Amino acid sequence: MSADPTSLSGWGGVRLVAGREIRQRIFAKSFIWSTVVLVVLIVAGVLVAKLIGQDTTVLRVGVTSQSQQLEEAIEATAASYGATTEVTTVTEDEGRAQVADESLDALVTGTPEAFQVVTKSDLDATLSSVFSVLAQQAALADQIRDLGGDPAAVGAAVAGASVDVVSLDPPPEVDGSQVLSGYIVGILLFISLQICGQMVAQGVVEEKTSRVVELLLATVRPWQLMAGKVLGIGAIGLLQVLVLVAAGVASATLFGLTETMKVDLGATAAWVIVWFLVGFTMYALLFAAAGALVSRQEEVGSVTTPILVLMMVPYIVGVSIAPWAPDSPYVQWLSYLPFTSPLIMPIRVALGAVPQWQIAVVLLINILIIPVLVWFAGRVYSNAVLRTGGRIRLREALRAG
Repeated sequence: MSADPTSLSGWGGVRLVAGREIRQRIFAKSFIWSTVVLVVLIVAGVLVAKLIGQDTTVLRVGVTSQSQQLEEAIEATAASYGATTEVTTVTEDEGRAQVADESLDALVTGTPEAFQVVTKSDLDATLSSVFSVLAQQAALADQIRDLGGDPAAVGAAVAGASVDVVSLDPPPEVDGSQVLSGYIVGILLFISLQICGQMVAQGVVEEKTSRVVELLLATVRPWQLMAGKVLGIGAIGLLQVLVLVAAGVASATLFGLTETMKVDLGATAAWVIVWFLVGFTMYALLFAAAGALVSRQEEVGSVTTPILVLMMVPYIVGVSIAPWAPDSPYVQWLSYLPFTSPLIMPIRVALGAVPQWQIAVVLLINILIIPVLVWFAGRVYSNAVLRTGGRIRLREALRAG
């Protein structure tokens, strides 16, 4: 690689460097194993979500032939509390034996008007509420009957009564699948952007330390070297994200979660890819500029820490607040700002908490900032990449040349 830099056209040099980065890193053990581990974690997360969704506690209640008329009332009342019941008809002796060996949670004996509940020790809190409601309904029916009314008609009227609630600012409806998707999207993007960004910074320092950068700059210009490195590592990162997104969608489909999920998997996956590309471009340029400021691997952390902190803030908000309060002012503002929006906006998309026009506007703002970052990173990189020794101050790198 001893050709004159002018012998390579602008994008020809970028392609040369990008191809070199891809060939060097795509078969690296660290890249392969990190991808495998992340795929396993995503599939395991989807499987856990499936198992949690299936882990619905069923309250088992036995009724005798005399109290059998309470079966529908028990099931309906329990459902109003969000509980699932399994009611079976047994003899009183069988029921008591099953309560004793915990095959049943409770046994109802007596008549619908005057029933008794048998339990082994303490009655389940939900069942206690259910039977309290039924007992109150029975007492009310007795009073209505004594007054010459029709308990069935009154009961139907009471059951159909409801409160008409008008909300001036209704919160977005978010179900468990959307919360899970928000978590996975936030964690996936943070890890991918962090890994790829660190690869850019470490690659720059490795070339400075080994003096390879001097040989490369005999063939390509500094901006071509930086752009090629960002594009090459970006292509590898994109490949990893595509594999991880495919693993998540495939496992959700395989485990049957798509049948009950409210998440638009196709749109969520597409926006994850788009925001990864935008976020990686922005952060990778900063990592490349930061890496050019130092000459030893031990010093990389000192220049990349501010960038990592900038990534940590939206990540923490994204996984701790956004899934439960996607319209929180903090979440909204961070989803609009450059640098933080690539880590917050995809989570809000997965939660269905943001209109499409807002996504487009924020995306456009981020894209418009990229040329400024290209100028900034290119100037710092060009002025600092050939300088070895101690750490170079950012102001000095911007002023040099």
